[in-house]
Amino acid sequence: MSRGFEVVSAYDGKGITLPLRSTAASAGYDLSAAEDTIIFPGEMAMVPTGVKAYMEPDEVLYIHIRSSLAVKRQLVLMNSVGVVDADYYNNPDNEGHIFIALWNRGKEAVTLKAGERLAQGVFMKYLLADGDTAGKGQDRQGGFGSTGK
Repeated sequence: MSRGFEVVSAYDGKGITLPLRSTAASAGYDLSAAEDTIIFPGEMAMVPTGVKAYMEPDEVLYIHIRSSLAVKRQLVLMNSVGVVDADYYNNPDNEGHIFIALWNRGKEAVTLKAGERLAQGVFMKYLLADGDTAGKGQDRQGGFGSTGK
């Protein structure tokens, strides 16, 4: 299986580009907006990317905002760093569609255009604590924010 990205079925044929690294030394894969979105001052928006990520069971995809959005346009990730778990892929609620939760801390509305790069996704391995039993529980039953239900 390894790791990578696919277009979610709702965006098939809509010109979605799979995330790429910009340079050979880039750690992150650029995630882009799938649709035009306006974020008003003090408000949050869940910006669709049109993609999902698959990875090995002991891996995670961390989502970090692009510094240009934070510095030049006063946007921040609502949760500081996004975490996409391996079992989010193809979940029954939203097929694993990755959304970027952006909050506008500025004084002006920000318009994001479809195709504009928003965030970077970095794949990483993670370690488990001795005696961890989470892998013996039930499978993920939903999409965004479902592991706490």
